[in-house]
Amino acid sequence: MTRIIVFSTCANKREAKKIAQVLLRSRLAACVNILPITSFYWWKDKIRNGSECLLIIKTKARLFAQLQRRISKLSSYKVPEIVSIKIDHGLPSYLEWIDEETLTK
Repeated sequence: MTRIIVFSTCANKREAKKIAQVLLRSRLAACVNILPITSFYWWKDKIRNGSECLLIIKTKARLFAQLQRRISKLSSYKVPEIVSIKIDHGLPSYLEWIDEETLTK
């Protein structure tokens, strides 16, 4: 089974908490960390910066499409960041926990 970490940024802590709760309640994520960050980025031909919240989401690769759709619907961003990286190695009991706490179907 392939597990992944998904990164997604949110406009504020309220939005981040809402998305985290929805992902957890729907079993699309086993865990969601919320971190305050300052982002610098290109938008509409200008370099911008601002405060955001970063979601670090632990889940299974096969749930990515559903998770992406859910975040896209809940995000206030026109182009939300939703990217994943594969977990190549990890504590076996932690990886099993991800499997147990996310959708099994």
